[in-house]
Amino acid sequence: MYTSFSTALSALDAMSTAIDVVGNNLANLNTPGFKDSTTYFRDLVTESLGAGLGETQVGFGTGTPMTIRHFTQGAIQSSTGVLDAAIAGDGFFVVDNAQGNQLYTRAGSFQVDSTGTLKTNTGELVQGWTTLNATTGVVDTNMAIGNIVVPVGGVKQPVATTNMTLDLNLNSAATADATSVHSETIKVYDTLGTSHTLTVNFQKTGANQWSYAVTIPGEDISGGTAGTPFAISGASGTLTFGTNGQLTSPANGSPIPIAITGMADGASDMSLNWNPYTAAGAGRITQFGQPSAPEASSQDGSPASQLTRVGLSNGGELLAQYSDGTQVVVGQVAMANIRNPESLIAAGNNNYQASALTATPAIGVPNTGGRGDIQGGSIESSTVDIAQEFTNLIVLQRGYQANSRVITTADTLSQETINLIH
Repeated sequence: MYTSFSTALSALDAMSTAIDVVGNNLANLNTPGFKDSTTYFRDLVTESLGAGLGETQVGFGTGTPMTIRHFTQGAIQSSTGVLDAAIAGDGFFVVDNAQGNQLYTRAGSFQVDSTGTLKTNTGELVQGWTTLNATTGVVDTNMAIGNIVVPVGGVKQPVATTNMTLDLNLNSAATADATSVHSETIKVYDTLGTSHTLTVNFQKTGANQWSYAVTIPGEDISGGTAGTPFAISGASGTLTFGTNGQLTSPANGSPIPIAITGMADGASDMSLNWNPYTAAGAGRITQFGQPSAPEASSQDGSPASQLTRVGLSNGGELLAQYSDGTQVVVGQVAMANIRNPESLIAAGNNNYQASALTATPAIGVPNTGGRGDIQGGSIESSTVDIAQEFTNLIVLQRGYQANSRVITTADTLSQETINLIH
């Protein structure tokens, strides 16, 4: 009978621990990336009474319960933060704390400080890659991970135009004289980012033949006359079409060179290639019995522009957006895949640290090697089920009350036993 005191007390202690776990789960009901824990009870060694053959066994209560964190997928909700991210699938974001220790988290509420360093909302440094491959110009993810530093302010260097295309139709029914003249314009950029409008003039010169000549405003060229088009030397010739209206000359693979020298703004001389064919070999310029009209144009230059914002896109790429509308990949967030995440130890601030039982984390690019994907502009919700937690709370409360009754009953019986000697 007297062991019932310690047995019931062990149950009260275990129930208290379980209630603490439920309370912590409910407290983190709205914590992004939080994973709920479950309490597992276990009995203590059993005492055999009588002849020792196990006919009568009395347990010694319950031991300190174990808690296991369940890393199930939480609901992914859209957010307004341009640097917010959620993991869909297995894996963790990798972060470093102030002491330089590597931690892991599922909470993707990120922000940048005054130096452009990407951090969690509690100050940990997000790990990934920012070094660009010198050959491909893309982020090199074959290097060791490090702090992610994104551009803050500044001006993007202009890119001079080197290639241009024009898609249009020339009227096959036009008369081979000045009445057939058709002009197209395209904006290009020099090495200083200054824009220049090139004008390409077409005129029918015979059956299935058109001449072309490229001009630039006179004020854009040293020695040119303001308000008067300046004919670019060597940027003229003849286009020949077949009987089916398709371009035959110049031949595919022979882009038309356009060399512009003596820029008035002090920029380097421009050297452009005008390719009248698509990558598949189809002519961009046709001659059909329809009015001469443009369809599309393109060029690969861009002016100098201001950084407007940096955002995190799907796949964990950090994109810098500039005032000219261009976007440049400036970083890649790393992810870690851990085979036994239940062995991680909570370190606070939505972070976890590896324990002695934790398998070596496999760090790499999202959506590879068993790692999940990253969804930009989203946050993973807590996995706490409020209905289940309230159910657990009621059960634990009843268990606590029942074991309290065991103690009061044992105390009453003890008093009765003591009174027997009086």
